[in-house]
Amino acid sequence: MDRECNIRCVIFDCDGTLVDSEKLCNQALVTVFARFGVTLSLDDCLRHFQGGKMADILADTCERVGLLISIDILEPLYRQECERLFKQGLNPVQGVPELLEMLAANDYEMCIASNAPVSKIEHTLRLTGLLPYFEGKLFSAFEANSWKPEPDILHFAAMNMGVPLKQCAFVDDTVKGVQAGINAEICTFHFLTTPESVRVDHPNVTTLTRMPQLLEYI
Repeated sequence: MDRECNIRCVIFDCDGTLVDSEKLCNQALVTVFARFGVTLSLDDCLRHFQGGKMADILADTCERVGLLISIDILEPLYRQECERLFKQGLNPVQGVPELLEMLAANDYEMCIASNAPVSKIEHTLRLTGLLPYFEGKLFSAFEANSWKPEPDILHFAAMNMGVPLKQCAFVDDTVKGVQAGINAEICTFHFLTTPESVRVDHPNVTTLTRMPQLLEYI
């Protein structure tokens, strides 16, 4: 893709795309389930993690390990543990601060479209120093009442940014997130966090192994 595509706005996922949180989030799963006598390995959690609604991830994990407990109990514990771990060691994904600075310098619009609540998105961006790029431009599946891989959150973000979807690019690190981009028929970039990450083969999807590579395509 080149500038003839007239990309005006870049829509980013947050966790795992801008902030290096996926390992911490999965460590939170390990810690919380351990409270209920369930032993999970971090590597196993990372292998099963594909993004999506947090309640569904917790429910799927419960089913996988045979734990019968209300998500209403698990989810607050999980979010509390994430907050604790984030305060200890959350950082931007390598190359992201430089990428955002370059996009801003070249007058691209930028926003967030995430399955997480706005309060969590804002908190993680503040911890990592990235919030100034996105203040007032955080769009949550909880607001759209629709979660990736459904495309509605991307339509919602583009509408609020006042930019046609065809002039937007979307960047996500999860399979479900990338599928949302495919479903929205938007130019989508799949950020692979590890060499073992599952690749998505689709004509609308471009693979990134480093976030600054985005600049080569837009």
